[in-house]
Amino acid sequence: MSLISAYYIGLMSGTSLDGVDGVLVEVTAPAHAGAVETTRQLAAAYLPFSSSLRDALLALQVSDTDELHREMQAANQLVLVYANCVLQLLSQSRLTPEHITAIGAHGQTIRHRPEWGYTRQLNNPALLAELTGINVIADFRSRDIAAGGQGAPLVPAYHRHVFGLLSESRVVANIGGISNISVLRADGSVMGFDTGPGNVLMDAWIMQHHGRSFDTNGDWAAQGSVIPGLLTLLNAEAFLHVPPPKSTGRDLFNLIWLRQKLSGFTDASAADVQATLCIYTASTLIEATLAYAPDVQQLYICGGGAYNSTLMRQLQLQLQLGGSSASVQNTSVLGVSPSHVEALAFAWLAQRFMQRLSGNLPDVTGASGGRVLGALYPA
Repeated sequence: MSLISAYYIGLMSGTSLDGVDGVLVEVTAPAHAGAVETTRQLAAAYLPFSSSLRDALLALQVSDTDELHREMQAANQLVLVYANCVLQLLSQSRLTPEHITAIGAHGQTIRHRPEWGYTRQLNNPALLAELTGINVIADFRSRDIAAGGQGAPLVPAYHRHVFGLLSESRVVANIGGISNISVLRADGSVMGFDTGPGNVLMDAWIMQHHGRSFDTNGDWAAQGSVIPGLLTLLNAEAFLHVPPPKSTGRDLFNLIWLRQKLSGFTDASAADVQATLCIYTASTLIEATLAYAPDVQQLYICGGGAYNSTLMRQLQLQLQLGGSSASVQNTSVLGVSPSHVEALAFAWLAQRFMQRLSGNLPDVTGASGGRVLGALYPA
């Protein structure tokens, strides 16, 4: 039996602003109509952001002077990291640019305002194509927004493709800077939406107090105690009570927002605030899960939050308090590293673009129909 293989690269730098995850996959299908394709991950790489790039990206999250110039300079710096990640992937797999069909490069979200009809992912895909000699697919979210959708989350379609199981109701939760869930029902239907903050508030708080970019294992949060009044105030955020489809980002959940909420809690210890933020992330995700997947049998976690053992314990506890017997595990038990799921999703979306197949799920984003997502920058 003859086989047809194609190679794709997926690049993802998320709301946590920590660095770039990249994967290189081989997609193989028998050369006949109706053949079932298989995907094999050949290489993975992670490149952290420099402190200067991270600071530049963080500064662009809010309006300030000379934004256009600063944005494009940061985009060029980001693409240098992307290109180096691609080089590492090629080196590991012993492939050359000529072997790769396309790179799916999500870019770095600096504005996400679907209610105003736009989203902005900082990127310079033309430069990435020039540096790598590979086709680049970018700007995945805009077409969905143009069709009346939220433009996010886009990963539920990939979650269904990889993790869906008709005999079981599953939820896959990505906990990056923002948390989102994909409800994969036993009947094959899918829904998904952003549930609220993931690591973004915890990361900002520990950076302010300890100069660290994240709370390793949630150790600092584990030292504190929940502040009930603060948790109640955080839970009053209007976004949490809006029905899906919905999406959010640093436009809402940021350090300025948190400081406003803390104005009446000046005597609270910093560790207690961190403990409260950890519970907040866990409880908002679980409340959304139980509201829209009350029969969930398994909850699988990907993204950086999967490595926060304190948060993972809280997710399990919140499920139990909600009356669910579902277990919480990370996606490695399904054969996919929690760090690679989103990069794999954008490799898959690049493949969908090259095949001119829709990449969005209208039931998830609220778009008026399926759309081919992305724009091509040829090598």
